[in-house]
Amino acid sequence: MRFDLERPLQSALAHRVAVLLINLGTPDAPTPRAVRRYLVQFLSDPRVVEIPAPVWQVILRTMILPFRSSASAKKYATIWTPEGSPLRVHTQKQTDGLRHLLHANDYPVIVDHAMRYGAPDIPAILNQLKLAGAERILLVPMYPQYSSSTTATAFDAVFAALRRMRNQPEIRTVRAYYDHPAYIAALAAQVHQYWHAHGRPDFAAGDRLVLSFHGVPSRTLDLGDPYHDQCQQTASLLMHALELTPVECRVTFQSRFGRAKWLQPYTAPTLRELGQGGVRRADVFCPGFTADCLETIEEIGMEVRDEFLGGGGKEFHRIPCLNASTAWIAALGEIVAQNLQGWPVQTALPAGAVA
Repeated sequence: MRFDLERPLQSALAHRVAVLLINLGTPDAPTPRAVRRYLVQFLSDPRVVEIPAPVWQVILRTMILPFRSSASAKKYATIWTPEGSPLRVHTQKQTDGLRHLLHANDYPVIVDHAMRYGAPDIPAILNQLKLAGAERILLVPMYPQYSSSTTATAFDAVFAALRRMRNQPEIRTVRAYYDHPAYIAALAAQVHQYWHAHGRPDFAAGDRLVLSFHGVPSRTLDLGDPYHDQCQQTASLLMHALELTPVECRVTFQSRFGRAKWLQPYTAPTLRELGQGGVRRADVFCPGFTADCLETIEEIGMEVRDEFLGGGGKEFHRIPCLNASTAWIAALGEIVAQNLQGWPVQTALPAGAVA
């Protein structure tokens, strides 16, 4: 195996600490070609689809991609902004906000982000961090709840990139923060802020709050993945913070893919049942998504909304994700600061250094 060519850095740039936020990823454009390129990478990940590759690749390329690429591109087109993909825009704002917060509190570390699938990709950003002098890197997946298909595969990509490096940086990982008090407080603040602006549901009259998490196949729970339990713990802590009961606040799972059984109850059918059962207003919040994306804006805000209203509901509200809210940036800063403990951090940036 050949290692990447590396040149010594100037001493003024060396010995720095970096924080790397890692999110899932997004197509480069809302076009079938760009979406297909993204889906090939995403759905070929063996941690995402645990079917033997020779069998799965035939299914993927002959039965899924020809149809899903165009259908997904149309959905992406409905949420695309002038700045680009919402996920990429929000992740960049989170990166900028965290950098500003850390620097203001005498943590002049490098802060950047990468995507597990698509651009900016993990190997390229790791190389940029090394060129900027990062000898210690804290990895922060933007997934509060640990799952093999999200957190673990992000770490896989980092360690695969490290295999090509002759001079590897020191690495720390943030495995999960599903029960971190600052994260829970940020979630509660986001809900309260939305209710302050749009009115609080009348829970006594039967209105409901639904907490929708991204789904995974049910078999992963039996195989030892802690994701389901961590989602439930997040939901329980958030309910307590909002002073709601399990009757007033339901937990569901969305984004089912394929015919296999996934974690239940499913979000869309639950919202239709609520509408059919006479629930007038339903608010949906997605605590497991730290940034709004296709699954929250289009799936929840359009598809699930139609299910609820089609079932007889009268008023539907999608509460935005944490995005770059002040409470979330503060919580992210607290999580990062705790995990940077013990690493020496320069008190001032070298002249000409990239922050």
